Amino acid sequence: MEKVEKPLTREVLVSMQVIDSNGRLFGKVKDVVLQVGKNGFSIAVETPNGELKTVDWENVQAASDFVLLKPFNQEAKQSQTEAKTSAPVSAKQKSTPLCPTCQRPLTWIPQYKRWYCYNDKKYV
Repeated sequence: MEKVEKPLTREVLVSMQVIDSNGRLFGKVKDVVLQVGKNGFSIAVETPNGELKTVDWENVQAASDFVLLKPFNQEAKQSQTEAKTSAPVSAKQKSTPLCPTCQRPLTWIPQYKRWYCYNDKKYV
């Protein structure tokens, strides 16, 4: 069965929970924002402590039941460096289950207490 992508309207995005790349709650979408002098749009996110932060849409990795953020630059650089080194596999990597569909490592989403595959964009 072919997966059909439905459009994300403002009404769908507002009130969605935002999860950071580590699976932690980052906040809740309050509104969609257009900034003067900037291409594209952003989302206004209210953090759990009540702070309002703007996240550019290009920093969003996926959005369906919730908004999933891409790793921040520092984390991305660290991941690239780790991938380039030929260090032995750590204990954490050994205990991470693989997706039954694509065989890539899954990510634990504590809020939903489920494993998520970023490649297939689905829970396992």
